[in-house]
Amino acid sequence: MIDYDQYLGRILTGKIHSGSVFTGMPVRALDPTSKTIEDAKVFKIVSRKGLDKYNIDEAHCGDLVGITGFTKPSVSATICDPSVTSSIAAQPIDPPVLSILMTVTTSPLAGKEGKTCTFPMIKKRLFREAEGNVSIVLKQEDASDEAIEICGRGELQLGILLENMRREGFEMAIFPPKVVMKQDDTGNVLEPLEEVTIDVDDEYTGSLIEKLALRKGELVETKPVAGKTRMEFLVPARGLLGFRTELMTETRGTGVMNTLFHSYVPYKGDLDNKLKGAMISMSDGVATSYSLETLQDRGVLFISPGDKVFTGMVVGEHSKIHDLEVNPTKAKQLSNVRSVQKEDNIKLTPPRILTLEQAIAYMKEDECLEITPSNIRLKKVKRKKLR
Repeated sequence: MIDYDQYLGRILTGKIHSGSVFTGMPVRALDPTSKTIEDAKVFKIVSRKGLDKYNIDEAHCGDLVGITGFTKPSVSATICDPSVTSSIAAQPIDPPVLSILMTVTTSPLAGKEGKTCTFPMIKKRLFREAEGNVSIVLKQEDASDEAIEICGRGELQLGILLENMRREGFEMAIFPPKVVMKQDDTGNVLEPLEEVTIDVDDEYTGSLIEKLALRKGELVETKPVAGKTRMEFLVPARGLLGFRTELMTETRGTGVMNTLFHSYVPYKGDLDNKLKGAMISMSDGVATSYSLETLQDRGVLFISPGDKVFTGMVVGEHSKIHDLEVNPTKAKQLSNVRSVQKEDNIKLTPPRILTLEQAIAYMKEDECLEITPSNIRLKKVKRKKLR
């Protein structure tokens, strides 16, 4: 395992397979292919007793300890004497298959709901996460750009990281997720393939097979397990975007899904995504019941009366495929004679409240998601291509 301490640096925790280790001992880190990663000296040996940590001078075969002094090794590396040339067999780490681009918020409401809004603080928090989370990879092409790419195992893992950050008081904006592609020796594009295992009741198997087939999924095996049906699929990583929520809806919350990286395969072609348009606010202010009553006939709303909106913010999903600019802040004109009964008769359909994972999968190419401790907002953007 990997841990990080602000005073000791990276802490590598594992079990001593053979031999002993003591403070100041020269050691070497080998990757699973027996290549040298880094040479260093043991700075501290950390042991545990319950939840408490304490330093010891030496440890022996069979002990579970953490050592400090390295900066590069990760999970699956072997720590050994410099004379050792072969590493211990270990399961390789699954590569990241999904990436998102994160930057600071730029809307008129920026800085009003969070405590930490600057890019240096966001960047510091992400690098601290990458120290202990081996499946997170950070990329920044130009140090002067206030944007950083986060690569992870999927939308659920990235969603957990974003949720933790917003609860810590961060404000940030992210752009639509991208699948991490590769190229083979001949220049062909390869995409990550996921091994998906789903346990559901028998009545839902047919609909789920149909839904995953539309996402380029291939059924490998079905078998009964503990009163349910277990189905195993091979699905492209991009085909799983938004599927976890769809699974919960289709199975009434009874479905269980697990994913595991399988391999990189040739690109399977474009998915048939039938996306609807968005209702975009054309004014700044506060949404009113009078205006939303008219807009709810045009599609599904994402906001309620009293919510703050700004120009370019996505306030709902249009019932047609094109975007529509609307004014959700329009108020009823006052007159000398005003019907109070008319005001009381306004009936609004409850808005669709998107969760963080749903919003990540819902974003389109020309949109970004602003995340604050108290709100999640979609907005249209015009930006240069950063990746």
